[in-house]
Amino acid sequence: MLLLLGAGVVANVILPKTKGFGGGWLLINFGWGLAVFAGVYASYKSGAHLNPAVTLGIWASGAEEFAAGVPVTAANGVLYVVAQVAGAAIGSTLAFLAYKKHFDEDADPGTKLAVFSTGPALRSYGWNFVTEVIGTFVLVFVVLAFAKTPAELGPLAVALLVVGIGASLGGPTGYAINPARDFGPRLAHALLPITGKGSSDWAYAWVPVAGPAVGGILAGLLAGVYLV
Repeated sequence: MLLLLGAGVVANVILPKTKGFGGGWLLINFGWGLAVFAGVYASYKSGAHLNPAVTLGIWASGAEEFAAGVPVTAANGVLYVVAQVAGAAIGSTLAFLAYKKHFDEDADPGTKLAVFSTGPALRSYGWNFVTEVIGTFVLVFVVLAFAKTPAELGPLAVALLVVGIGASLGGPTGYAINPARDFGPRLAHALLPITGKGSSDWAYAWVPVAGPAVGGILAGLLAGVYLV
């Protein structure tokens, strides 16, 4: 659900001849926020684990459970991450099917890849990595803080947080802030029969995986000390 709606809003804004073509960065930000809103509700049985960075952050925080009745173990952590990547690949594939005729139109291969995965505005692997660490740190630390507060805004709070991160910190890299969100769709892009597609840019692919993983772990470690 997260990637169907998230990749869908990107497709709507950047692919040729869509109704939303040229809708702009803020439309993408809000679309992703609402995609998270839907995804959190849809995945409530898992504790809303949509993001390996959050899973790693919870683990690093010293929590005993990933969700009610799901103990923090290596096996459960691996299961969550595999499911997150698979779900992301499926969701982006459904977005591709929804926009199939627009993918068939003449567009730059990089534009078609951008529906599936992130890429830097200015390529500098080290600084791109730093950006992803910072953005993901904000996401995971604040999500863990939500769990300690009585506001009870639930998915709405996370959705607004994602909008804020995209508007504030998303410009340099497109704010993956989620390894599964980038890796699963990038794999789908590599495998799908997309008209006129180019490279899946695997040279960059480590950044939106490693950066969010590090950011999530750092946030969990600090939360384990500060949010007690």
